[in-house]
Amino acid sequence: MNDSVKKTNESEFLECERKWVYWCLIAAAGWFGAYTFLLRGGVFCNAQTANIVLFAMAVGRGDVRGALYLLIPISAYFAGAFFSEYMGKSVKKLHFLRWDTILVGVETVSVIILGLLPASVPDQICQIALNFICSMQFNTFRQLEGTPAATTFVTNHIRQVGSNLAKFARHRDSASAKKVRTHGAMIFFFFAGGVVSAVCCEWFGYPSLCGSAVILLAVFIRLVHADRSYEKNLLERVPRGH
Repeated sequence: MNDSVKKTNESEFLECERKWVYWCLIAAAGWFGAYTFLLRGGVFCNAQTANIVLFAMAVGRGDVRGALYLLIPISAYFAGAFFSEYMGKSVKKLHFLRWDTILVGVETVSVIILGLLPASVPDQICQIALNFICSMQFNTFRQLEGTPAATTFVTNHIRQVGSNLAKFARHRDSASAKKVRTHGAMIFFFFAGGVVSAVCCEWFGYPSLCGSAVILLAVFIRLVHADRSYEKNLLERVPRGH
């Protein structure tokens, strides 16, 4: 590879950092959140802030059983971050697929299995599994074309839109306008995923979770193609934010 081609490759973003990947992943996350809230116990699986607050309240009230129960999803989220960080480094040695790609494949299979579980299966199984999945996704996909971005919740995206909109109103700079569009799009796709999930839950019930697998499968196929073709020589390159 000559110097000009090498320089071009180094300046480009990997496929796993592209906008469309992040839009799909956060739409799937919105789908997960609506699904668990509507059909699997009235909880959100995407983040742990609420669970930490509930855990603190249980400890404060001396509710040992409640506190121990809340440690389950919190521990699952913790384990997901640990596992994804460890596997991300280990998979790189295989020189076949990126961990990012493998993770999306694992997510696809997992949500299909969870969606096919009967209603009689305890809600906690689905909650814990999706907590683990969301944690791995959050820890693995960190920057959207150079912009820090979460793919499982929108709290920071809302803050970023407000903050950068104020900067744009004052300075009329293109950088702030770009960030407003970037974070605004993430909010939109999360919202859209939640809307579609709610409709599917109403129509199809518990198997509706399988619909999110369609989104994930599209991402997985494209990432596999990238890893085995035009990014085959870039498997050692680390996505931004890691």
